[in-house]
Amino acid sequence: MVSRVIPVDPFDLVIFGATGDLARRKILPGLYRRFCDGQMPPEARIIGAARTEQDSAAFAAQVAEAVETFLPPGKRDAEGLRAFQERLSYVAVDATGEAGWTELKEAMRDDVVQAFYFSVAPSLFGALAERLHKFGIARSDARIVVEKPFGRDLKSARELNATLAAHFDETQIYRIDHYLGKETVQNLMAVRFGNTLFEPLWNAQYVDHVQITVAEEVGVGGRGAYYDRSGAMRDMVQNPLMQLLCLTAMEPPAHFEPSAVRDEKLKVIRALDPVAPEHIVRGQYRGGADPSYLEDVENDESLTESFIAMKLHIANWRWNGTPFYLRTGKRMKARKSEIVVHFKKTPHSIFDADAGSRSNVLSIRLQPDEGIDLRVTIKEPGPGGMRLIDVPLDMSFADALGPEAADVPDAYERLIMDVIRGNQTLFMRGDEVEAAWAWTDPIIQDWQRRADRPVPYAAGGTGPEEAAILMHRDDRRWREI
Repeated sequence: MVSRVIPVDPFDLVIFGATGDLARRKILPGLYRRFCDGQMPPEARIIGAARTEQDSAAFAAQVAEAVETFLPPGKRDAEGLRAFQERLSYVAVDATGEAGWTELKEAMRDDVVQAFYFSVAPSLFGALAERLHKFGIARSDARIVVEKPFGRDLKSARELNATLAAHFDETQIYRIDHYLGKETVQNLMAVRFGNTLFEPLWNAQYVDHVQITVAEEVGVGGRGAYYDRSGAMRDMVQNPLMQLLCLTAMEPPAHFEPSAVRDEKLKVIRALDPVAPEHIVRGQYRGGADPSYLEDVENDESLTESFIAMKLHIANWRWNGTPFYLRTGKRMKARKSEIVVHFKKTPHSIFDADAGSRSNVLSIRLQPDEGIDLRVTIKEPGPGGMRLIDVPLDMSFADALGPEAADVPDAYERLIMDVIRGNQTLFMRGDEVEAAWAWTDPIIQDWQRRADRPVPYAAGGTGPEEAAILMHRDDRRWREI
């Protein structure tokens, strides 16, 4: 098979926070995978930067340990790891002080792509940006990658954007969210805009409703202190689910290029109607063999939600009257992320009465088994008359394109390579982030004003009963988790 990997230009990638958890779990193993697939040119270099005092050999050993810990044996080999380590170096840097910056400047090259990954707390973004310019390290075409959270409300998001804008142009800033790097998220755009079959039906005239679900089996675990200050609304709805909603609902861009795509996403956010309290369900997981949410966050009085379900409407011509149902939660029955488009029933059934209740359903699975499934109605085989059944036209990457296609790159791998290419399509723009917070803030403020208490739900289930009732009132049902 001909390789589908397109090499990138030579680069220097500096990872601030290179000894931290995210770098160890995702960033460095992902870069190793891209190297093994031949996507990195021989001149590529990765420079670790953190407060820890150590040399490049010690950092290379840490990277080897991370690769062996977080990648299965079939995705690593000793020879490839040794070759990857030759591209690594390390500089001890004080993010808020003066130490290490001159050494970092001396390590950078002038004739390659420059990228700086801020894998640190947002409180350090400003200090890093300031010092990159103070010491003359970042060129005018350098790129910075910043991790979420992008603020915790509109005010802090604006302040964060202003801090970054003081040193970098918007075209240099890459706000990363791994959900947008998933293969199936991009396939959603391909399905919509690359086929005449779907786009003419992608509107209120033919779509009954849309469900977007991101369910997790795990609880808040070691993130309890952080999570209790944010909750499902800030952590998941405001950003990942909002982005999935935008890609599902947006108008076709004039071209598949960053500004056009992000312009259309922004229009969706600005067209969102305010959400009435009766269209929102908040929950906290309880019971089971593992600790409850209140035990995980060590706060018996917590009013923070670990689950949220809501019904949204988009005030534009394409989606007038078509509801979008969003659902996300911790400690759910299974790990599952999907976008499901329920088309309307046939206007008149010429078959039995049961046939009138049937409708086509398109599901885009983001995890764990990435793929696309379209349920259609056919006649059940056999001599028993015109009996109708629903069957899936199922495309998983493994079945349709072979085992190599099933081994799709991790989202971080794809997104980091997009940074090196200078492609911002799958990254959020500053005005998108602020528009999402402008819609989210009034909802959270209303909860705080009313001291709204989340309803309990059993760990390992499908969420609160009230979430099911939210759908039942509209004579609809959630998809099974």
